[in-house]
Amino acid sequence: MYGVWTPEQVRAAEEPVLARTPEGALMRRAAHGVARVALAELQRRTGGVAGRRVVVLAGAGNNGGDGLWAGYELRRRGVAVTAVLLSPDRAHPAGLAALRRLRGRVLTDVEHGVAAVDHADLVLDAIVGTGARGGLRPEAATLAGAAATAGVPVLAVDTPSGVDPLTGMPGEPGDTAVQAAATVTFGARKPVHVLAEPRCGSVTLIDIGLGPELPPPPITVLEAADVGARWPVPGPGDDKYTQGVVGVAAGSATYPGAAVLASGAAALSTSGMVRYAGSAADEVRAAWPEIVATDTVGEAGRVQAWVVGPGLGTDDAGAQTLGDVLDAGLPVLADADAVTLLGQHAELRAKASGSPVLITPHAGEFGRVAELGDDRVDAARRAAEDLGVTVLLKGNATIVAAPDGRVLVHPAGSAWLATAGSGDVLSGVAGALLAAGLDPWWAGGCAAFVHARAAEIGAGTPGVPVPASHVQRALPAAIRSVREAAR
Repeated sequence: MYGVWTPEQVRAAEEPVLARTPEGALMRRAAHGVARVALAELQRRTGGVAGRRVVVLAGAGNNGGDGLWAGYELRRRGVAVTAVLLSPDRAHPAGLAALRRLRGRVLTDVEHGVAAVDHADLVLDAIVGTGARGGLRPEAATLAGAAATAGVPVLAVDTPSGVDPLTGMPGEPGDTAVQAAATVTFGARKPVHVLAEPRCGSVTLIDIGLGPELPPPPITVLEAADVGARWPVPGPGDDKYTQGVVGVAAGSATYPGAAVLASGAAALSTSGMVRYAGSAADEVRAAWPEIVATDTVGEAGRVQAWVVGPGLGTDDAGAQTLGDVLDAGLPVLADADAVTLLGQHAELRAKASGSPVLITPHAGEFGRVAELGDDRVDAARRAAEDLGVTVLLKGNATIVAAPDGRVLVHPAGSAWLATAGSGDVLSGVAGALLAAGLDPWWAGGCAAFVHARAAEIGAGTPGVPVPASHVQRALPAAIRSVREAAR
């Protein structure tokens, strides 16, 4: 597991380090890290270093200085370096002078800069740093567009320019932002690196000595070993009841598949027993004969947690079912129609508030219970506090926020899970973890991780759409992979 800090927290941590460090030392350390990654990229992509062509898109201030000093380091290794100055009057003087000493080429006009980019092997994006907001200005946008058109890989310095470092969102509609093949950041990861992982590419963190100065991270990212260490594994004294019995209240005549997907996912996620309650009982029995299927919540028998909502319907019967589940006082996973019902009925929200409830809305469903906006982390955190439940906000980056302020992000890295029924599978996984005794925040985080891993396994080939049934079938392999990582 690792932490993510806001740009403001990182800048505050830099101040005492700068005060006790010789002038320029941190920048040189950062630039050395950028150059090291750039050299590795050149070697991997072109098979060599000497004579390869790198273009530095250098903006004003320290971010441009990082790029210019990195260019200096690359020149020392025999790389042909061209710096395109986007603000010539405000270019970092020491970095520029160093690059010129080694006969690095310096350009100040866009036309010649585009020509240089067209023939480059790698572009360094040192246009703006983490203090910038909004899309790229026209000249910078032209140069970034030239790299994209020519298919030249971009290595971003700290963050891809034009992407908000706090929210991971580009600027206004129509604005241009850099698409990086890789990113080098310094001191700590920032929200953009997990909220916009596809825009950043692979991220390399360079240690510049900020660790002791950083506060506790406001965002946590789980890794496979963290998930594997918390995944429930039966011991010699366990039986089907002690492993966790999960109840599933889902599906309808219109959406029986939601019941089959959620119930099956729970059964595959090491749940000792699954009890289904609803109108799709026949379909669930046919697909999963090991699941005990009944018609109503009252007939289901004893469970340790409930999954409620997928395909349930939002009529009076659906509201009654959700109310019955919440009245049981057990941990509850509320998804899909259950989230809509919470938005429609204040009395249901009151029952959920303060209870071990995990809601799993996508953006549209989230808007029925809270206001979203561009800052998804802040929106999920506020919603969790206001509603008194744990919120798992689905998306390319999944956010899990607890009422006590804990936030984790899972950067899935692709949108292939945005398919019909995928959320039903996630609900079953998370419900099984709740039944096994995990806290809702951990249950949501671990479920999101394994769900995404199962999608990767189920796809077989990267970049291929993954039907929800394939994700469901890949759950055992995904669970096995995180368990192995924890050994």
